[in-house]
Amino acid sequence: MQIESYIRYLGGVRRYSPRTQAIYRDVLERFDEYGQPLTPDGIRNYEVYLLDDKGLGARSVNMHLSVLSGYCRWAVRQGELLANPVKLIPKPKQEKRLPVFYRETDMASYFASTSHDADAEQLEFLKSLPKNDKTAGQLYERRLRRLIVSLLYSTGIRRSELVSLNRSSLDFSRRTLSVRGKGDKMREIPLTASICEEISLYLSAAEWMLGGFTPSTPLLRTLSGKRLYPVYCDRAVKKELDGEVTGQKSPHILRHTLATELLEDGTDLNSIKELLGHSSLAATQVYTHNSIEKLRKEYKKAHPRANKPED
Repeated sequence: MQIESYIRYLGGVRRYSPRTQAIYRDVLERFDEYGQPLTPDGIRNYEVYLLDDKGLGARSVNMHLSVLSGYCRWAVRQGELLANPVKLIPKPKQEKRLPVFYRETDMASYFASTSHDADAEQLEFLKSLPKNDKTAGQLYERRLRRLIVSLLYSTGIRRSELVSLNRSSLDFSRRTLSVRGKGDKMREIPLTASICEEISLYLSAAEWMLGGFTPSTPLLRTLSGKRLYPVYCDRAVKKELDGEVTGQKSPHILRHTLATELLEDGTDLNSIKELLGHSSLAATQVYTHNSIEKLRKEYKKAHPRANKPED
């Protein structure tokens, strides 16, 4: 297998992220170490090995098959293979999981209870303190955590997109945010007046605490002045939503929540697709299941014959 050449292709031509390249490399190296040929029988044997011997679930096995299929398509173009053998392998069935989302009332409660962390009055108090004061640092971090949640919830951007934002990504005059998504694709996201005001107040706090911004300066900075990193975002969301919502607390659920709310408010799927940066409409259609489940529950509660036996 030409693993190194394929990984270079993924990074240079397909513009896959380093993390995705690492995942592909790991899958391909595991298959190569297993010692089976790239044939239908070889891949089928590897699938059984992953399911039975390694105990992987259907979702993980399908990921392995998808990576192998991508490599085989590339190998066909390189003349290494005559056809893609993965197409002949039945994939294990996996249970469909509906996207988890937070209730709109819970999010409204969170923003109401943390409004002081983002307002101008608290900013003036922060600026009245020495920059190295412990309280000033705490106020700045509370403002930053609140903005992380606000941006994720109001724009639906991915965690990776959030941490990569620079000051130049923001255009106050047009109220837009330029986001570099998967495959290095750029998209513009509209911003509401309220989120623009919150960002503006945060920038004032950041300039006071950490110094000014240039176009290439990270939009969101930790108290040490560095760019946000994924684990920081995860911890911020968990800390902010603790006590406000039940279950798992993560940046991606905020993305699911926005998509679900937009769909329930009547936004068409294509608009949601563009907002979220999905490459296909199929990825967006999963949110329709949440709306159907909600409709079914409301129907059972409200319809006069929903809980009556059939005549």
